[in-house]
Amino acid sequence: MAELHHECGVAAVYHLPPESEPGDGPADWHRSGDPGPSPLAPRVNKVPRPDQTSRLIPRVLLDIQNRGQLAAGMTSFDPKRPEVLSTLRGVGSVTEVFRLNREPKYQALMNQHGGAAAIGHVRYATCGPEDPNYAQPFERRHLELRKWFAFGFNGQLANYTELRDEILAAGDRHLSRETDTEILLHLFSKELSADPHCSPAELMSRVGRHLDGAYNVVFLNARGEMFAARDPLGIRPLCWAREGRMFAVASESVALANLGFRHESIRDVEPGTVVSVRNGRVEVEQFAAPPAEEDRQTAHCFFEWIYFANVASKMDDRDVYSVRKHLGEALARQEELLMDEDTIVVPVPDTAKAAADAMAYGLGVPCLEGLLRNRYVGRTFIEGGNRADKARLKYTPLPEVLAGKKVLLVEDTIVRSTTMRALIDQLRERGRAAEVHVRVACPPIVAPCFYGIDMSTVQELFAPRYLERPGEPPRELDAEVERAMADELGADSLRYLPVASIAEAVQMARTSLCQACIDRRYPTPQGRKLYQLALAPNSGDGRTYAQATQVS
Repeated sequence: MAELHHECGVAAVYHLPPESEPGDGPADWHRSGDPGPSPLAPRVNKVPRPDQTSRLIPRVLLDIQNRGQLAAGMTSFDPKRPEVLSTLRGVGSVTEVFRLNREPKYQALMNQHGGAAAIGHVRYATCGPEDPNYAQPFERRHLELRKWFAFGFNGQLANYTELRDEILAAGDRHLSRETDTEILLHLFSKELSADPHCSPAELMSRVGRHLDGAYNVVFLNARGEMFAARDPLGIRPLCWAREGRMFAVASESVALANLGFRHESIRDVEPGTVVSVRNGRVEVEQFAAPPAEEDRQTAHCFFEWIYFANVASKMDDRDVYSVRKHLGEALARQEELLMDEDTIVVPVPDTAKAAADAMAYGLGVPCLEGLLRNRYVGRTFIEGGNRADKARLKYTPLPEVLAGKKVLLVEDTIVRSTTMRALIDQLRERGRAAEVHVRVACPPIVAPCFYGIDMSTVQELFAPRYLERPGEPPRELDAEVERAMADELGADSLRYLPVASIAEAVQMARTSLCQACIDRRYPTPQGRKLYQLALAPNSGDGRTYAQATQVS
């Protein structure tokens, strides 16, 4: 499903110094002798020596590149060089930015940016140009080591406009980029200027008071102090692990598992919590209490499980594969078509495969790859252009699988519908399918997202035109609505899952999840405000909140 896109992913690695007395800091490990082998050595091909631990960052970023392919970067820490913090960032994939296909250049970059600690970032953005200045991490240099820092940000601040106007209204201040990451840069700088000795929890508490939205942060300063923080609602996933002297953070658990950490060592950064490395020690502290609303403690984005995350990841104690499997089982339970020897289930590659497999198993029919994805085309939302043409280039139907068949086409979700229309045309014209029945492992998308997903305006979404009527309550999804939707798509039939199926599949209470795009219940005040703006008659054809939020 090439119509829905994420914003970013973050990572961090740290080779902790040998156990030291209180007062000895990370900068002292170079004088402490041989630190010994990494505890991960038996489970990875080669672990860099401590002062080259930063070499692990490109490897981690490759595992979370599903979260962003527009830009990539890293900042490393090495107290022995004049540039204690050194940042490499650029536009392009991880392979392109780190020159992974040119070993001499890659080795030169890794030597230049070596260090025992580093943070990394992959980016996709809905706003802002494809410019290296928007790539992360952002670095702020200063003569005082505590005030010299870099950070990477995953999320979206729903109150970007208010924060931007506040900063500019103070006078003698300037913002050079239209991104909420620069807002965070300003807020971190302001708090550290006021109190450079504040702890990571204190810093995040003070900055967090200003923020409405989703925010995960990895932070590294020129004293070798690092932290990772997750917003109080836990909207975006964030994981960390420690084994022996090796500490790491990533947006998804699969990246830490592939690095060599045991599964039992990998845990979630809890909402409103900061995990820090200071004085060679790892500390976990809460910086913000859960929200005051009685019926909500968290707002985990449900789309992480059904689409964005790697199927091998586990987030907030729920593994992605099992959730998608449950969604496929739910599709099978509500299926009313007569199954015969010509019926097959076909997933839209790749994230719908687990749901399609489970649905086919439940129905007792084959699940076949009738659509093949051209993996060398890249993600269509990066190249731009006509979405339908991109979909035709990206997917190839197989007539030897599809011809004469009753096809149950399983998709993650339908946002704008452009890609789905193109796929149905492909299945009929080139695949020669006899029937195409669309099954969506998600409820209809009826509202925009203000917390880190490139969601279009209400006007551009496919479902609201059938469910929303000016001045009237939203219409319930029923067979008549699905029939009209199927006719517009060119499908023989269309079935969505009900909203209740999401919480059941994730095995969390509805009030623990952010489902605003399917139930219109936004978990923050600014989100609710922006939705009302989105419904206004003069919201226009552009992104409703383009002037209200700018994302990383």
